[in-house]
Amino acid sequence: MFGHTTITADEARELAERLAPYFPANLKTLEGRQYGPGLDYTFDPPFTGREKEPEQPSLKDDPRLCYVPGDQDPVEHRLREKALQLLTYVYEEASRRWRDAAYIADLKDVVQDAPARWAAYQQALATATQAAAYLRTPKAHTEWMPAVARLVDAQQALVAAADRFDERAELIARAHHKHLYTDLSAEQALKAAGYPEASGWTITDVEEYERGGYSDWHPCPPLTEIARRLVAAQEEHLATVRRLTGSDA
Repeated sequence: MFGHTTITADEARELAERLAPYFPANLKTLEGRQYGPGLDYTFDPPFTGREKEPEQPSLKDDPRLCYVPGDQDPVEHRLREKALQLLTYVYEEASRRWRDAAYIADLKDVVQDAPARWAAYQQALATATQAAAYLRTPKAHTEWMPAVARLVDAQQALVAAADRFDERAELIARAHHKHLYTDLSAEQALKAAGYPEASGWTITDVEEYERGGYSDWHPCPPLTEIARRLVAAQEEHLATVRRLTGSDA
């Protein structure tokens, strides 16, 4: 049974023989589910997403599968209706799997060194955070100017690392947008592409990478804007210290 249609064993054999030339070349098995309605499919080799998307062929020119009116031959009419329905189910499943494969393939193409760029950003973030925290310690008073200079260097490295990651993140976001209507979520697709750690990456909607600027309250900005906000907060703290103490030390 598939959908609300029941196929007898004899009909299944007949349909398999008639439809064989029309099935996708990599369809190896097609069976009714043991429990409940539906079909189980095996496509081998699996779709890569780089071949042409499966397209359901027409049956209208096949004398054994083209439309026959019910009042002309009710048995053949019902059988051919089932044939068309079965072929449609097969190609819907094939297209679904192909779209998932194409999504994964596109991600593999664009991710490239994103893991290394993310790791570099995390290191730069830790360095900038430590440099800012050091300025709050008594020891920083003895080397205030060099300590501030180290913070500035760390801030510049942080923004540069964020910008480098965003180069990859934007391409990943574009792949997500292109395949928005597949069955895979962004996290599932990245995991299937070999990047389970990507669930921790900062990747926002593709439109966010096209903005010319961001307000301080704008939600879900790219990583470069997140880094800019952190730098701004650190600099605001330093400015407050200078204003309240009346000096740079």
